[in-house]
Amino acid sequence: MKYGLIGESLEHSFSKDIHNMIGGYGYEPRALRPDELRAFMTARDFIGINVTNPYKRAVMEYIDVIDPDALAIGAVNTVVNKDGVLYGYNTDITGLCALINHGGFDLKSAKVLICGTGATSRTAYAAANKLGAANIIFLSRTEKPGSVTYERSYEEHADANYIINTTPCGTWPHIYGCAADVARFKCLKGVVDVVYNPLRTDLVMRSRSLGIKAEAGLYMLVAQAVSASEKFVCKHFDDSLTEEIYGKLLKQKENTVLTGMPGSGKTTLARIISAKTGRPFYDTDLLIREKTGRYPHEIIAERGEREFRNIECDIISEIAKISGAVISTGGGAILDEGNIRKLRMNGKIVFIDRPFDELKVYSDRPLSSSYEKLTAMYKERLPLYETRCDIRFSASVTPEKCAADLLEVLQI
Repeated sequence: MKYGLIGESLEHSFSKDIHNMIGGYGYEPRALRPDELRAFMTARDFIGINVTNPYKRAVMEYIDVIDPDALAIGAVNTVVNKDGVLYGYNTDITGLCALINHGGFDLKSAKVLICGTGATSRTAYAAANKLGAANIIFLSRTEKPGSVTYERSYEEHADANYIINTTPCGTWPHIYGCAADVARFKCLKGVVDVVYNPLRTDLVMRSRSLGIKAEAGLYMLVAQAVSASEKFVCKHFDDSLTEEIYGKLLKQKENTVLTGMPGSGKTTLARIISAKTGRPFYDTDLLIREKTGRYPHEIIAERGEREFRNIECDIISEIAKISGAVISTGGGAILDEGNIRKLRMNGKIVFIDRPFDELKVYSDRPLSSSYEKLTAMYKERLPLYETRCDIRFSASVTPEKCAADLLEVLQI
């Protein structure tokens, strides 16, 4: 490996995708056990590497020259081998400052709470300090010197202006974790989460539901990677490269989630889009059948709608963890606001709005087995489809034309 990423667990990493977009060199992730780190670093058989948790501090003992910023932070995430001499840098601070600016957050004279006390928390402290924060406080789950517990923060620092999460809480595959109860901070102007997988963490989604501006870590990941690449190849890149790669990566990783009335053509449309783009296809109703051995209408008829909805929620909780897919949901998935919040963590919700007079009654669908039931369902659900989507897409033409038009809207 000449260029790449080292860490203990790298299944969630997007770094290879980013560096391949920058181009000009091969880039490979390499997972290392703690007992393998010394041999790897002392061999020095690389030109440039990025370092992720839990090795950002541990690698420092093998580095000959450490950049002052990295030394002050106490963490290195970029190492360059120049004729056998190892140079260590911290490009995370560049990335985090870029993310904060990208989110439109003004930390000048602000009170900032930093979730976590690990290596990345020191980067967050340096970034907040650089951006003019007046008061910076570390939060931890237990009593530690130099930090306060989350419970104490709710009582003593409810006037905080910004929260920066540097813990792995909410990282794939355990995406339903939230580092702090943002509702208990009444003066919050913004929330920043360094976690980038999922694209929008539980912390970000909960913050936005309260009307608080919030950003997850994808932009930071791209910005720090561009900065690291500059050190790898000794070349300056324009800031526009970060924007370009961020936009491409977001489209590449974001799911397209189709919602809409039964019979609106969601599954057919999703299959066509999957075939045209090469993205994996999932249908929540089909996944329910795979899990239970029963069709949705059979579960509803035999065990009731509530039991079916519980199963559907479980399926959506799992499918929401994936990225870069096309997902067709059952017509009633939008009834549960939690389903939409989860699907939005990695996806864009598209309401397939087929005119009511084009919808069909199917006798094997107990919730819409008659014209009267279908009419009542449409009246009940239309406001939810409209308010719980990111894109409302009219589907009054052939499936092939619909797919082509939707792909043009999505630009994927």
